[in-house]
Amino acid sequence: MLKQVQHDEARNGVATMRTDWTREEIADLFDLPFGELLFRAQTVHRAHHAPDQVQLCTLLSIKTGGCPEDCGYCSQSASADSGVKATKLMDVRAVLQSAAQAKDAGSQRFCMGAAWRNPKERDMPAIVEIVKGVRAMGMETCMTLGMLSPDQAAQLKEAGLDYYNHNIDTSPERYAEVITTRTFEERLDTLSNVRNAGINICSGGIVGMGESRSDRVGFIHALATLERHPESVPVNALVPVKGTVLGDMLADTPLAKIDDIEFVRTVAVARITMPMSMVRLSAGRESMSEATQALCFLAGANSIFTGDKLLTAANAGDDADGALFTKLGITPLKGEEPMRAGCGCAPQMEAAE
Repeated sequence: MLKQVQHDEARNGVATMRTDWTREEIADLFDLPFGELLFRAQTVHRAHHAPDQVQLCTLLSIKTGGCPEDCGYCSQSASADSGVKATKLMDVRAVLQSAAQAKDAGSQRFCMGAAWRNPKERDMPAIVEIVKGVRAMGMETCMTLGMLSPDQAAQLKEAGLDYYNHNIDTSPERYAEVITTRTFEERLDTLSNVRNAGINICSGGIVGMGESRSDRVGFIHALATLERHPESVPVNALVPVKGTVLGDMLADTPLAKIDDIEFVRTVAVARITMPMSMVRLSAGRESMSEATQALCFLAGANSIFTGDKLLTAANAGDDADGALFTKLGITPLKGEEPMRAGCGCAPQMEAAE
């Protein structure tokens, strides 16, 4: 059972930043009655975050397809028969134009993804120029480029990169069933290189890949027991893509879509165990009902990707998001994220217009 002091903290909104969570404690949270779990998550959320503000982020694929990794969920893997064509790295000016459009649409953070196992040194000058250009617009910058060496992380830090995304995807035990071309430990090594360089971490995973609840417990446990919690924790619902290993394996089965209530439970447990992190609804949101999204916000999710596309997957779109925000009384986040503001490491950003 959960310790009584943790129960009292969660109910009173004074949850502390713990990195010593046990799997049993996290499993106990998952097992709570749904109403009690949401109450605790919302109480913790209100203690650390503006309750009716959600951060708007935009995601752009700056290099699509042809990735040598064999991630079973990914349409950009070279081993997938998904129809995604490999492209070269986008021109710097084209990326900056997209960033300017995202800022005009209200995005606070501009996230850029490249389908690489790891960036080559020949790519770094353009990547550095992109980071500097987006930062000059007054936007937060985030990149996901695959594995990073300590030197590459240092280059990105010097360029002004705010966040680096590197998802752990699933539990350590299930990882090898999803990806064979790199190990869970290699994921953690990149997170360590990024953290040591002084860059904020964005790391989450994907649920609905046919995993058990025990795997979802293990996934959250791995993040919540890092020496410092990720500043951003994206929670993705698998979008099964034909031609990918998981897309074909789960097609036309009950496992092809995670139960909505179980997804909300995962968001709530992430909020309670990582109270100051931004918890982001990411892939899969376009297929969620407004009611499910509303429950996710109630459970502590406070960041979304805007726009019509996430890398190669569809997204809800700005119009749908605006309509939902109006119904729920939600406004875009304007201030700093709690973990960055609290540690004094947040850069001075221009006020959103």
